[in-house]
Amino acid sequence: MEEKIIKMLQEINEDIIDYQGENMLADDLIDSFGIIQIIANLEDAFDIEIDAADVTTENFGNKNKIFGFIKSLITE
Repeated sequence: MEEKIIKMLQEINEDIIDYQGENMLADDLIDSFGIIQIIANLEDAFDIEIDAADVTTENFGNKNKIFGFIKSLITE
């Protein structure tokens, strides 16, 4: 799962992989369009739906938060 997500993130911005901060949007690593791309790619890759209310810094602030969030969705 993590390798698949890493490949998706690299396609959007390779710097996401090495990013150690808590909010890649606020730190200008990606923009809102990048977040939308990530969400669309994750939904397609894992056959899930991500609710708009779940698009938060807690779930999409960095790659580790994305890993944890997606893992929680696919193991429900």
